[in-house]
Amino acid sequence: MLKHLAIRNFALVEHLELEFVPGMTVLTGETGAGKSILLDALGLVLGDRADSGTVRAGCDRAEISATFEVSGLTAVGQWLEERELNLDGECILRRTVSADGGSRGYINGQPAPVQSLRELGEQLVDIHGQHAHQSLLKRDLQRQLLDAYAGHQPLVDQVSAAYRRWHELQQELERLSRAAGERDSRLELLRYQVGELEALGLSADELHTLEEEHGRLANASRLQEGAQRALDLLYEGDELAIVSLLGRTLNELRDLQTIDAALAGACELLEGASIQAREAAGELRHYLDRADLDPERVNWVEQRLAAVQELARKHRCGGDGLPALLEQLQHELAELEQAGQRLDGLEAEIRRCRDDYLKLAAQLSAGRGKAAKTLGEQVSANMAQLGMKGGRFEVALEALDNDEPAPHGMERVELLVTANPGQPLKPLSKVASGGELSRISLAIQVISAGRGSIPTLIFDEVDVGVGGGVAEMVGRQLHTLGGERQVLCVTHQPQVAAQGHQHLQVSKQSKGENTRSAVKTLSTEERVEEIARMLGGMTITEQTLSHAREMLSLSQAQGQERGARGKGRKKGAPA
Repeated sequence: MLKHLAIRNFALVEHLELEFVPGMTVLTGETGAGKSILLDALGLVLGDRADSGTVRAGCDRAEISATFEVSGLTAVGQWLEERELNLDGECILRRTVSADGGSRGYINGQPAPVQSLRELGEQLVDIHGQHAHQSLLKRDLQRQLLDAYAGHQPLVDQVSAAYRRWHELQQELERLSRAAGERDSRLELLRYQVGELEALGLSADELHTLEEEHGRLANASRLQEGAQRALDLLYEGDELAIVSLLGRTLNELRDLQTIDAALAGACELLEGASIQAREAAGELRHYLDRADLDPERVNWVEQRLAAVQELARKHRCGGDGLPALLEQLQHELAELEQAGQRLDGLEAEIRRCRDDYLKLAAQLSAGRGKAAKTLGEQVSANMAQLGMKGGRFEVALEALDNDEPAPHGMERVELLVTANPGQPLKPLSKVASGGELSRISLAIQVISAGRGSIPTLIFDEVDVGVGGGVAEMVGRQLHTLGGERQVLCVTHQPQVAAQGHQHLQVSKQSKGENTRSAVKTLSTEERVEEIARMLGGMTITEQTLSHAREMLSLSQAQGQERGARGKGRKKGAPA
């Protein structure tokens, strides 16, 4: 579960430290106070995309850290141990975002890529957003919902892998079959081209070396003459050679230095210049000693370059591309030479892969059928509690033709619903009322979330569009779910807020031109005032305060009753 969240210089938050408890935590506050900022910050540390615009104005960087209790989470512990990140039952995720757009992630103090934060975060927190009902209209997500509810993901992955293998082999068979008619003529051409390129034997960096050497050889005479003239001027000429003149000048100044020490600096500079001039002369002698004007070498290099250019023109590529071309043609030649043998065994391999796929897909279909029935019954019961008594929910499975297998299995999944008794089931996308769609979505989310293993569930205004008794039932369901796992709920509904085990109030405070969001853990009396505000707006009366106290007292009593009835409730979660 999430134990601690620290936010610094993120959006309107200057510095914030939050401690969380097991059970259901509600976050309330006026619109624009910054409730979504807390979820955005948590999403960032869980691997969401970073945006430099979230760094608080005037600050260099934002920093968010989240501490999770992971004792008993076998998969999470294994994930951490495999990467040598284990920290005695605790996991600390940290993310920094700089004002220039840079982002860094850390897991238990060790640098980690954002992808690792995301992988780990998906095992720690499940976020149900206020627009989740819109995503449920997509057929692919409906199928994923059923599979997640049934715990089928490992089997789905196996089906997908079997399909890909089968499909890849079919494509290979088609390619080889098409090429069979042209194979002999292509083989003859390839053997000739490969032989020609192998005879050339051009290595990867040879062309560049040849061009450099050709440039030197073509200008060898000019280079030698110029280097000799420079050497004569430096050392080997008459008494006007530079080294000689420097020596005479230095001797002259040495005599004068004995008279005036101010000339010592000039002497030192001339001594250095004399040494460097002698060294330069030595370099020039070495260069002239190894200079090569071998006409045969010049002729060989020119012939080699001409051969490279000729083959490059023939194959319509640059000379430096010939080695890669040879490798490509050799690979194609080897494939064609083995194609006959490959075709013989490929059809049998395809039949085996098809059988593997159909066997796994049949297992998945059977599991989906059982899960669809159970999910339909549970969501229908939940809809009744959310004010849609007599409504029905079903998961329809439409078998695909055997000729059109799919990577996700052998059926299409579609969610069907009717909100009123006696009315026919229709696809979820045909539900006209936004309020009904929101409640159906919530019913599905609560059921599917209860079947998962992720320890922390976040519901971001999933109660939008409902109120009154329905909102109270939403709160009760989230409260019950909080008895099994940690639930964080952002809400504007007082009936939901009254059900929380912990109540956080988000507010926006302004001082001069500086605005910041603040979060406060409310005491019992402060909860009464906040729920009264949610009931009656800015004007709080004794009547709204009394109503708020009654709501809190009733929700506490109901929570204790549900806790007494509940079985298998997570140890440590409050009633």
